[in-house]
Amino acid sequence: MSALLLILIAIVIFVAAYLTYGKWLAKQWGIDPSVTTPAHEMEDGVDYCPAKTPVLMGHHFSSIAGAGPINGPIQAAFFGWVPVFLWIVIGGIFFGAVQDFGSIFVSIRHKGKSLGEVIEENIGHKCKVLFTVFAWLVLLLVVAAFADIVANSFTIPEGGSTANGSVATASILFIPLAIAFGFFVYRKNVPMGLASVVGVILLAVCVGIGLLCPVSLSKNFWIGFVFIYVMIASVTPVWILLQPRDYLSSFLLYFMIIAAIVGIVGASVVGSPLATFSTPAFVGFKVGSNYLFPTLFITVACGAVSGFHSLIGSGTTSKQLDSEKDALAIGYGSMLIECVLAVISLIAISVLSTNGAMPEGMASPTIVFASAIRDFFIAIGFGQTAATATYTIIALAVSAFCLTSLDTATRLGRFMFQELFAGNGEKQNILSNMYVATIITAFFGFVLCLAGYQNVWPLFGACNQLVAVPAFLAVAVFLARKGKNNKMLYFPMVFMLCATLTSLVLTFKNNIVNLTSGTGTIIKEGLQCIIIIPIVILAIILVVEGVKVLMQVEKSHKK
Repeated sequence: MSALLLILIAIVIFVAAYLTYGKWLAKQWGIDPSVTTPAHEMEDGVDYCPAKTPVLMGHHFSSIAGAGPINGPIQAAFFGWVPVFLWIVIGGIFFGAVQDFGSIFVSIRHKGKSLGEVIEENIGHKCKVLFTVFAWLVLLLVVAAFADIVANSFTIPEGGSTANGSVATASILFIPLAIAFGFFVYRKNVPMGLASVVGVILLAVCVGIGLLCPVSLSKNFWIGFVFIYVMIASVTPVWILLQPRDYLSSFLLYFMIIAAIVGIVGASVVGSPLATFSTPAFVGFKVGSNYLFPTLFITVACGAVSGFHSLIGSGTTSKQLDSEKDALAIGYGSMLIECVLAVISLIAISVLSTNGAMPEGMASPTIVFASAIRDFFIAIGFGQTAATATYTIIALAVSAFCLTSLDTATRLGRFMFQELFAGNGEKQNILSNMYVATIITAFFGFVLCLAGYQNVWPLFGACNQLVAVPAFLAVAVFLARKGKNNKMLYFPMVFMLCATLTSLVLTFKNNIVNLTSGTGTIIKEGLQCIIIIPIVILAIILVVEGVKVLMQVEKSHKK
């Protein structure tokens, strides 16, 4: 298969989907630009703050991207590139983008409240509590894992390349740059175009300084630094840091996507063998101990659908939306751009691997991705210096997105913890204080990071995708109450419920087999089994309660 042909097919499909299905959804749901958004109605200068469309696009895109669309397709490619590509396309258009768009829309129609609050108003208090606790625990796992990933990306391995140190230097310089950008745009009213040009130039300067002056500090130092940073970022007004940093970060992502496409086109034009797939189209419905269903649909994750996106859409994005009309581009559009990145990731592993497995000597999907793009440029005729610089910039981009997702996750965790303990009366519980909620969320994430989140990380994929189920359900019930078409949500909701529960049950079964055979450990397989049981029970309760309400609402509208 030609890498160039696949990326062209993907782009055409995604553009067509946005112009047809995306706009059809906006019409069916009743997107109304005349409605005052929560960002204006409840503006507080901290969380509720109107953002210019490209700025909010940058925030949302950077937050949902993270490392997911790179890791997932590369890790799932052992099934062959065809099933991965089909799921990215079908899942992205009809599952992920619908969920992201829907979560933003339903939140702005509920004063920018989080998904948990939306569930309470439309389904019930018990389901809100169950969902919020579950989502908060999932966010703790995200905080722990991404903090570890960022710290690793900043730490120079002993005797290894200084690229990680360059990433650290550029990332640190990037923080004051973002603050300055926010100050000049939102307080000095500098035109967005001028500020963007200057910001991107200074961003390139930060990268250049990073390449020349790599920082070499221990991983423990970086873990401490990261957690201090996210605690500050979680309570800092969004216009100071979150909006401008994510907006500028998005240019790294755009550069990464454009560079990859240029590399693919160039390698194809010069007739490089690298532009042709080595990975087989399809390996089988079962590869080793992994079944295509549900493994593929859990592993690809952010490249097709991710429950985490609904938390971002209803947690931070909805509080900054300037106009309802922007929800389509930011919610539906951002997900499709992420799908393009997922296809590029699939191309990266497909041209470097003969069987879809990780190539020898490449320890992570990020290295596979960066190496493929570097090799494309070498094939075109770029020198080693330029290729190395490209590799470093890509590593910086991935690190920047992980850091963006990390502090967004911390802020979301803070929101959910506050909502969980907020009272209905005038007297508020101290646990609902944003500073207290931030410290508690960051503390438990820190403990989990140091204690070994890896022991329960195998459950993250299923738990993350499981969040999508109540997200679809909440939007479906809300639309039903408003008499709007919600049928497009039914199949994605049922399919993701089946995939996630099947994955959890299979993991439970395999862990029990490993424990009884003596190949498993209590601290890993045993702990996972203990966690799986309440997760499955919680999911069933949520779905049963939600479906009951949905059926009642649907029935009342038919009378």
